[in-house]
Amino acid sequence: MASVLVYHVVGDLTVGKPELVEFHETETVESAIRAIAESPEGSIPVWKKRSVGVIESSDMRQMRFVGILSSFDIVAFLAKSQCLEDQDKAMKTPVSEVVLSNNSLLRLVDPGTRVIDALDMMKQGVKRLLVPKSIVWKGMSKRFSVIYYGKWPKNPESPSSSSSSLPANVNRNTSASIRDKYCCLSREDVLRFIIGCLGALAPIPLTSIAALGAINPNYSYIESSTPALESSQKVPQDPSAVAVIETTSDGQCKIIGEISAIKLWKCDYLSAAWALANLSAGQFVMGVEDNVTSRSLPDFCVNSRSGGDNDSVNGGSKKPKKFSSRSIGFFNNSQSHSFGSRSMYRGRSAPLTCKMTSSLAAVMAQMLSHRATHVWVTEDENDEILVGVVGYADILGAVTKPPTIFTPANKSSEGIVNEIQC
Repeated sequence: MASVLVYHVVGDLTVGKPELVEFHETETVESAIRAIAESPEGSIPVWKKRSVGVIESSDMRQMRFVGILSSFDIVAFLAKSQCLEDQDKAMKTPVSEVVLSNNSLLRLVDPGTRVIDALDMMKQGVKRLLVPKSIVWKGMSKRFSVIYYGKWPKNPESPSSSSSSLPANVNRNTSASIRDKYCCLSREDVLRFIIGCLGALAPIPLTSIAALGAINPNYSYIESSTPALESSQKVPQDPSAVAVIETTSDGQCKIIGEISAIKLWKCDYLSAAWALANLSAGQFVMGVEDNVTSRSLPDFCVNSRSGGDNDSVNGGSKKPKKFSSRSIGFFNNSQSHSFGSRSMYRGRSAPLTCKMTSSLAAVMAQMLSHRATHVWVTEDENDEILVGVVGYADILGAVTKPPTIFTPANKSSEGIVNEIQC
């Protein structure tokens, strides 16, 4: 285990982080769409409102956390028949009716928590770390005190401190009342810290993801000919992504795209919802040309304000229009590929992939440069045959793995390929 993960603390990662602004479950779906556009990982934490006049402890704050709402959750909700029929009502729906409650996705931690301990939490499924900001954190200058004193420095106002560790002159109510400012660390923040310490983590960063055992073969997928809406029933919690595949004659999975929170992050939600409800998975991820759409697909209605038009009537009229993949927002006209007898757009809709022999450092750099939550893994000989996926949890597990238990890359490759069943 690299010492850099042991001697650094979570407080080191909070420098420059903005104060958390809570997004409450009473807010509307329309407000959530705006908030998600400014948040990492294409998702936002959702909270219950704080009771007025109540001095809140750390446990009470943790209990107010509801769950994490992603762009995929919103598009799947808007794709329901009742939402497509009344889009104005759907956009004004409170997010409490959309978000999946899961209180374990966020953990409130002390700034003095070791980075290695934070990684262990995230490997177990925690997606956000809530860290107090209003207390005076001196851990930056004391992070190596374990070497000299044999123990870690603890702030007297630590949310994780037990009652026995608090000094007698510290008033609990006072410390709780002043600790009203927090920042939120995402897994992307942790990954940025790790990639800045690659030298201290050697030889792990230059080792292949296959040798590290970082490839997860248990990914979710959907056939390209299947209705795209079925992807909303298969999406896992982490990563929030479903691969769209075609099965080859020899039974292998050929990836042609993905339906995921990160791809839907900054799309036109109403257009994407209509496409999810009416197109096949292949059409959804590859795109459909305007002239093909005009012959084979029906008109669809979107609220004029979300479509960018300014000629609305009575403030909320809907106008029929022909569907084009450009209207979703994550396609462009830079490249075209064939899908059956149709010409399809790729561009930014192409899935992010790497090979089994790619190094861990290369995969981390891919994820950060694209702000992605995962990378699909393909065979070395064929960059279209899907082998698995690498997500945050897989990377954090590989980073903390002792070098002595690395698996030879050739054995790992054979084992992973044999595990894949489409």
